[in-house]
Amino acid sequence: MTVVALDDTDSRERGMCTTYAAHLVAERLRERGATVERVLLVRLNPAVEYKTRGNAALAVHTDADPAVGLAVAEEVVADAAETDDPRTNPGVVVAPEADAPDPIAEFAERALREHLDPGDARSLATAHGYETAQWENGRGVVGALAAVGAWTAFADWTYERIDYRAPDRWGTARDVDADSVFAAADAAYPAAWDTVDREAGELVCVPHTPGPILYGIRGDDADTVTEVADAIDSERVHASELFVTNQGTDAHLREADLADVEDGRAYRVDATVAGEPETHRGGHVFVPVEAGGVRVECAAFEPTKRFRDRVRALRPGDRLTVCGEVGDGTLKLEKFAVRGLNEVESVTPTCPDCGASMESAGANQGYRCRDCGTTAPGRVERAVDRELEQGWYEVPPRARRHVAKPLIRGGWDAAIHPER
Repeated sequence: MTVVALDDTDSRERGMCTTYAAHLVAERLRERGATVERVLLVRLNPAVEYKTRGNAALAVHTDADPAVGLAVAEEVVADAAETDDPRTNPGVVVAPEADAPDPIAEFAERALREHLDPGDARSLATAHGYETAQWENGRGVVGALAAVGAWTAFADWTYERIDYRAPDRWGTARDVDADSVFAAADAAYPAAWDTVDREAGELVCVPHTPGPILYGIRGDDADTVTEVADAIDSERVHASELFVTNQGTDAHLREADLADVEDGRAYRVDATVAGEPETHRGGHVFVPVEAGGVRVECAAFEPTKRFRDRVRALRPGDRLTVCGEVGDGTLKLEKFAVRGLNEVESVTPTCPDCGASMESAGANQGYRCRDCGTTAPGRVERAVDRELEQGWYEVPPRARRHVAKPLIRGGWDAAIHPER
């Protein structure tokens, strides 16, 4: 089984989409009589600063001869890639087998969690006899090689059905009937997820960029995402492709201690809330956490909307597991689990005779009721009603990263409080 992999053909400003380039590769291989067994959509490290948009690499698994696969991929990239954008640096890797050797699978794992060098990627590909092609500085070879190794490296896969617009419609307003999307999403939930954001009333599956995608439906099985896509009323669909993908899997997160977190990577870390949450200018909410004597700020940014209320409800002493990408020393929250709640607060004692709040009797002299003369040795603890419960909380669908796992997918170690 030949693997034809490519990356970095799109542009933030000019549009295009590497999924569409992969669709074109698959389509042209089919036209030449080849069988395409699957098309992988592999999200890589979301924290790299040089990504174009969603940092996706693609791999077409086909019975075509490797030389044919390379020729078709080079043809598609030359025709479709937005290489006039200096941030777009396509790369292609063609491997003669889908079962990647250990070094290639390990490279794929690292590409989800680290920053990798294009030169190292080319050298590794050459060492295993893979054909490569590159344009501009060739950074896309990193993603392409990772896409080659992904099928072996990862076990958790989901699906996305993407419907594409006619090329003459690119850059114009999309015509998608919202009612039909919400109806299809409700009928398929939870097997299909992140199609809409019900509380915000938004169509999450419909992008706002000028590229070729009309909508993309994500879910746990191929039949469900296909049924949802087919139930949507919209402008004419030009083409469709079903992708097997690592979206919604949390493949980017690594377990770590707080002392070991670094910028440009994403983590799952146990820590304790170390201060009161604060809302900063712009509506961003920050809360400090600590573990092992190390303190880090966690952030829920304004686009996470109602998730910020969950963060505002935290109190010093709450025990958490926090998940997210680290940048500039701040952990950008994608989800968190409450492991233990601080359900008491220290308050001035109340007089048992008259019910009035006592006053300080002086330094290290406890408290005294002015009217009754009763005393208390110090502050007392009082139970606090908490808005939060133990379990997992997540950002809403409108703010979720492609690779982040929705709570509704299951497999968690505590109760879940999913967003719809």
